[in-house]
Amino acid sequence: MAVYIALLHSIVLGGGRRVVMSDLRAMAESIGFSDVKTLVATGNLVFEADAQPIAEIEARLEAGFAKSFGKAVDIIARDAETWRRLAAGNPFSDGKGSEVVVRVMRKPLEPSVIAALGKHRNDPERLAVVDGDLWIDFGGKASETRLLSALTTKRLGVGTLRNWNTVRGLVEMIGE
Repeated sequence: MAVYIALLHSIVLGGGRRVVMSDLRAMAESIGFSDVKTLVATGNLVFEADAQPIAEIEARLEAGFAKSFGKAVDIIARDAETWRRLAAGNPFSDGKGSEVVVRVMRKPLEPSVIAALGKHRNDPERLAVVDGDLWIDFGGKASETRLLSALTTKRLGVGTLRNWNTVRGLVEMIGE
């Protein structure tokens, strides 16, 4: 068995309804994953499954989610070793945990995206692409930046944001 992490792009179902984490765990178990755990109520799963390509894990989760909750949601998965490397590659580990985020990407970004996002960046924000994922140190409240509106699926491709605190919490859940 292999350990995987899955990140939901959104847990909002519409009409003020959100996915309840116990229901999310039940959905993952119903499609054959085991030892399913969640971290905080924002759509972070850790589970075990037979070793298989990440694209198959994502497809199974997305199909299971749509069937269980009636809504399509992008889900990004990583195996445990890849998640550990992602966490170890944080170029802004000197930043505050809630102000540093990573946009975990389905398809790797090119470093040239930094220049494209530059016009949306404010000082003291810092950007870096590490192994295809976009790291951002907002250097303050993310809600006060123009950068968030530029981090769209249309512009960057399928991905989802997680703050440094969540990244570390998931590392703790999978063990080092």
